[in-house]
Order: sequence, then structure tokens, then C-alpha cells
Amino acid sequence: MKKLTAMLLGFAMLLSLAACGGQPGGTQNGSQNGSSGAATNETIKIGVLEDLSGDFALVGNQKLHAAQVAVEEINKAGGVLGRQLEIIAPDAQSDTDRTVEMARKLILEDQVAVVMGPYTSAAREAIRPLFEDNGALLFYNNQYEGGVASHNVFCTGAVPEQQVLPLVEYLAGEGAKTYYILTADYNFGWICADWFKTACDQYDSEIVGEEFVPLSVGQFASSISKIQLADPDVLIAMPVGNTQTAFYEQWNATQQGDTPMCSTGALVQTYEHKRFAAPALNNMYVTTNYLEEIDSEASNAFKDAWHAMFPDEPYIGEEAEAEYVGVHLWAKAVEQAGTTEVEAVIAALETGISIEAPSGTVTIDPATHHCIRDIYLVHCDEQHNVSEIRNWKAVAPDWLSKSKGIDLTKSSPNEQYTPID
Repeated sequence: MKKLTAMLLGFAMLLSLAACGGQPGGTQNGSQNGSSGAATNETIKIGVLEDLSGDFALVGNQKLHAAQVAVEEINKAGGVLGRQLEIIAPDAQSDTDRTVEMARKLILEDQVAVVMGPYTSAAREAIRPLFEDNGALLFYNNQYEGGVASHNVFCTGAVPEQQVLPLVEYLAGEGAKTYYILTADYNFGWICADWFKTACDQYDSEIVGEEFVPLSVGQFASSISKIQLADPDVLIAMPVGNTQTAFYEQWNATQQGDTPMCSTGALVQTYEHKRFAAPALNNMYVTTNYLEEIDSEASNAFKDAWHAMFPDEPYIGEEAEAEYVGVHLWAKAVEQAGTTEVEAVIAALETGISIEAPSGTVTIDPATHHCIRDIYLVHCDEQHNVSEIRNWKAVAPDWLSKSKGIDLTKSSPNEQYTPID
């Protein structure tokens, strides 16, 4: 009888624990809104949704490695809220449908605290509603065409007011008056073209031709003929992905003269100056938030930490640094909030959190959810030597707030704006 009574009491205690959401030897689990509410001895899960295979893998693997470097640093320093971080990193496979599928899994099944990714603007816009509808948090760590105004999205890469406008201003000062645009045929290319047109209007210059190239295209003979016929002062070269970047070798083999090129992604994303023989990237001007050639104490320490983990990595580009920055900004916000609960973390980010990054000080602009950043203008010569021409300090991503009146600390339209809206 005593044994039966003890068994019944033990069973009652287990039922009581289950009713209040507890576990023997654990704490209550309050997981919601895409945040991890696991016990203190469990990891905090973060999603890294990048293209580890396919056309965008050159950048996708850099970005995963950047997240791994950041997490390694954070975990060695004691983790976040006394807990270690754990990366869950499905392969988006350079496919938008796959990206949507994996984003949904990370939010609803894995219940990660935050997602870092993806790469293309098309993929971002496909998954953004999932984060807004489910109260989840997305860090889009890419140089991109700008304009996203979302309560649930923070953008850590450079945007057109930090790249396109300074680039055209500089080139106009060097005497450039006519431009030809060659870019990818999706929202990134379309909106970037609109930004270059806006910049040309501002600096008394003209677009004399434009072409939007499908991502699957890798042959550019007809495009090069059109560019030669238009004879621009500068070619705006914005190919995307491993297939399209074949343009540079073909351009070098057939072009007439020494036409300058400019870009916001060449060299600093898929390191064409390392992959292609000189002088394929001759006379290329790029504005960027980071590139491996930056020689500073912070940049060199970052490169040392990176190569200690990934000694065979061929290059560290702007998107990798943005991913590294995104993880550290999120971790700092969680510590400030004292929780991984999404709304509390967003509120912490909107206080204007800063970190010291490989590129310099990076600060969240509360009104736009973008980053105040140092911007570098670099030039690649015929031997593929890269040199810094200018460095603008603490450039604000303020187009959304100044031109569109956006203040995400007060309300969010959850839309993407363009310069021709």
C-alpha cells in the first residue's frame, strides 16, 4: 500500500509540472514570436539562411562563415544571456522557392530567435511577409537597392545613398557625363538603375543606354556591341552571380579603349579581381562598406580571426562583413533587452545600438532600421591592384526618413520604396 501511495504521489507531481509548463530540473518554456524560450542550460538558436550551393554560393559561403566567426567570438566570451549560440544553416541553394520553404521552417519549426539572410533582393522580398506575419526577426545583411521599411527587418549592408550618390558625385568631378547601365534583370537591378538615373540627374549627367540581363545569361557579345556603340564615359557594371560575372573576361577580350567601369558589388562580393586574370577588372571604381584590402587594426584583427577558422577562404567581402555585423548587433540588443523575445529586441535595436566593426563604427539608425556606416571608394588598376581613393565617415542611410517620412519607431508601412515612387 505504501509503494502504491508513493507511485500515485509521484505521478501527481509530474502532472502538476506538465500543467504549469515546467520540466523536472528545468524552467518554464515561453517560446513565441520566433524567439527561443528554452531553459538556461540550452542553446539559443539562430538561423543563417544563405546560398551554400548554386549560382550565389561564392557569397553565400562567405556569409555563413562570417556568422560562424561571430558566433565563435560571442560563445567564447560567455554567450548571450549566459547561453551559447547555435547556428541552424539550411542551404537555400540559390533558389527563391527553396529560400521561402527554409525560412518558414526556421520560423515555425526550429523557432529560431533571429534569421540572418538571404542573399538576393528577390529572395528577401519573397520571405519578408513571413517575418511580418509571424512576428519574427530578419537581419538582411547585404548591400542592396534600398527602400525596405519593415518593423521586422534590419539591414546592415550599404544602400544607394551611401554608394550610388557618392560614386556618381566622384565620377562627375572627374569629368564623366555619360553612363551605360548593364545589370541583372530583377528588382535589385531595376531599382539600382533608377538610383543611378536619379544620381545622374543630380550631377548633370546622362544615361545613354541600359540593359537588364537574366540571371541565367553568361554570354555577352551582343551586350558588349551595344555598349561600344553607345560609347559611354563610364560603364555601370552590375552583374549578379557566378554566371553573369563572366561578363568581365568577355569585356576585357573585346572592348575598344580603356572605358572606366563602376559598381556597388564588383570586386567586393565575388572577388573578380582575384578570380579573373588581369586586366579584366581594369579601371573599376567601387563604393563599399568593406573589402578585405582595408588595412586597419580592426580589419586586420577580423581577417586574422577569420583565417584561423577558415584558412582556405579565398576572399572576405562586403556581404561577409555585413553578416558578421548583423550577428553582433543582434547579440548586443538581446543582452540589452535581457531576452530573445522579438519585440523587446527590436525595441533595443531602435535605441541606436553601435558596435566597433572591421569597417569602423556601425550604428543602427532607429528610424530606418538601416546602418550608419563608413563608406570606402576604391579603384582597381590593370594589374588588379586595389587602392583606396576616399573614405566617407558615418554616412547616414537617411533617404527613407528624409524623402518618405519613414520613422519605424512610430509606425511601419512594411513596404519597399524606390526613388521614382
